[in-house]
Amino acid sequence: MLVSVIICAYTINRLEDIKDAINSLISQTYDSIEIITVVDEDRKLYRAIKDEFDVKVLFNEKRIGLPASRNRGISVANGDIIAFFDDDAVADKNWIKELVRMYEEKDAIAVGGKILPLWIGKKPKIFPEEFYWLIGATHKGFPEEVTEVRNTFTSNLSFRADVLRALGGFRSELREKDGIPMQSEETEICERMRMKFGRGVVYNPNAIVYHKVYPERLKIGYLLKRCFWQGYSKALLERYVGRIEEEKSFLKYLVTNSSLDRLKKIFSGSVEDLGKLINMWLFTFSVGIGYVYGKIK
Repeated sequence: MLVSVIICAYTINRLEDIKDAINSLISQTYDSIEIITVVDEDRKLYRAIKDEFDVKVLFNEKRIGLPASRNRGISVANGDIIAFFDDDAVADKNWIKELVRMYEEKDAIAVGGKILPLWIGKKPKIFPEEFYWLIGATHKGFPEEVTEVRNTFTSNLSFRADVLRALGGFRSELREKDGIPMQSEETEICERMRMKFGRGVVYNPNAIVYHKVYPERLKIGYLLKRCFWQGYSKALLERYVGRIEEEKSFLKYLVTNSSLDRLKKIFSGSVEDLGKLINMWLFTFSVGIGYVYGKIK
């Protein structure tokens, strides 16, 4: 079973990260892999990847955005399975093997896995694990066993090629517009898949990818902006697919289980959990403001 892995990149400033990403794919224990890199507009980056690696590299003459770049990769992919991977991620050596195992054992139409944070610098003490999705990692409250979910993040998400093409790929309009970073393209396509095929993504926590987290992505201003645009994106998603049930369930989890658990630890003397609880509700509030703004706009 051939697996095509698509990496989208856009700036020479992340060349070292991209090298790490590609090298982690070259080092996989599963051999039948096709690596496709799609470079958005940056010709220097395109040439640097072509010069160093024996992989398929596509170049977009002008910036077309992440969803359209992924679709371009899909158009040339030869694999039975098409997987997506970020330019600042590092794959566990068994990542592809564990994805393929789910297709073989579970007859899956889409498979995703766990994303762990790779801290580039010091791990923050009061960053709530419930909001690890802000840094592109699997958050607390997500399932811990093999099960079907709506979606995982695109840096650890794969589809059967025929299913992906039947869906028509990603919605290109869910790209950055006027400086607004949309954040729901994987959610939207997986929801469409569930409506069309009646099935979701098989989640395998043993299919592991590490996502780099740089200190600048942990600044409170950056995180609050990301929360706001996440809320905005969910309003847009709701317009497209008509429902955001997982988000409502997660909010309920935050209000009940998670908050109560943190309060118990605070009453036991945990200052760290007090900081996490404050941040958790600050982030939730920012998401809510973004959602309301999106609904109004």
